[in-house]
Amino acid sequence: MQSRAFAPSVERLGGGGRIRYFPNTAEDFYRPVAPEEAEGVPPLPDGFRVMVAGNIGASQAFPTLIGAAERLRDAHPDIHFLVVGDGRMRPWVEEQVRERGLERTVHLLGRHPAERMPHFFAHADALLATLGREPVFEFTIPSKVQSYLACARPVIASLDGEGARVVREAGGLACPAEDPAALADAVLALRETDPAERAAMGARARAYFLEHFDREMLMERLEGWMRELAEARR
Repeated sequence: MQSRAFAPSVERLGGGGRIRYFPNTAEDFYRPVAPEEAEGVPPLPDGFRVMVAGNIGASQAFPTLIGAAERLRDAHPDIHFLVVGDGRMRPWVEEQVRERGLERTVHLLGRHPAERMPHFFAHADALLATLGREPVFEFTIPSKVQSYLACARPVIASLDGEGARVVREAGGLACPAEDPAALADAVLALRETDPAERAAMGARARAYFLEHFDREMLMERLEGWMRELAEARR
């Protein structure tokens, strides 16, 4: 199963001791990149950069991001939300940016190849994951979380359940889903954190990824289970 949160439901169906936790990993190109080595990144605004990558859809609860940006706009104009990706809600986000006067603090950078993401992340002070407040989302870990952790950047999660647990365990910040005020507070808390401590948060995120989500480690674990199964059938 991809998330430990599924275990009770599977057990009720009779899974018992046969349940195995096998989470998603991230492609090998998700790795730390030094800002001076980053390539293919357009000019970015100066200030504290909060970056979110991936689909711009209903599940990602973009009203939460917009609401947090609006709360921070006047008192903290140096905080920038950078959106790397595309999706069916992009027109709505663009409209909200115009209507709420967020052109200087919310920046839509468009779609870029996945292989470029670590180069974008190298210029972020925080990487953001958001989901809506739906019971099913409490059981899931957004795949971007593993990618973020692998790139050794501090992570902020505006979501509930299993994804929030993983981010907290990895040393990041988590706040409730669909709570713009809480997200704004989390962004401010990280902005006010000493840069050396933010770097340490990134290092802890990378270490957590290697311990729990590294591809080679997971493949070895899977092979071990297959050997156990084969031996049990002899």
